[in-house]
Amino acid sequence: MGLFKRRRLPADRRPKLAPDERVVAWAGATGDNIVVATNHGLWLPGADERLGWHEIHKATWSGRQLAIIAAREVPVVDDAYAVMEDLPPLIVTLLDPDRVPEQVRVRVNKSIAHTSHHPLEEITGSRGGVRVVGRRVPGVNGLRWTVRYDEGVDPTVSGVVEHTRELVDWAKSGVGTGS
Repeated sequence: MGLFKRRRLPADRRPKLAPDERVVAWAGATGDNIVVATNHGLWLPGADERLGWHEIHKATWSGRQLAIIAAREVPVVDDAYAVMEDLPPLIVTLLDPDRVPEQVRVRVNKSIAHTSHHPLEEITGSRGGVRVVGRRVPGVNGLRWTVRYDEGVDPTVSGVVEHTRELVDWAKSGVGTGS
């Protein structure tokens, strides 16, 4: 028996993968479900589509439960970036985690090319700021630029959109990509 023998995902449990997508790990979960990690993202029980690594804001592993906080795009005020907000946590109990938690950690982290937090107190007159993030998306050239405002920050306050655009432009120039 080889030291690096890899478990095979049963064909009938395999999600509908994209042509260039491949399984990197999978785990049995409660209720006869499975979680499948691919080079493109994570297939969770009951989901009809994968959650891309770039769509996962935060993931934690308790040793038994994988908690995923995905983000969704909110109506945009500027086409230079997408404004994101967190979705409710998705929690899956993994009965046989194998390499899934490790793959989630590594691949979410690898998707992040740039992250920086900037206070907006001078503009909004209140506490809080904005996080600017440039992420790699499998199969897409360049970075996807997103922002996430701290709780309590109103992105419609005069000057916030303009200042956020400047911060995103600054981040793009620092990463060396205009995309």
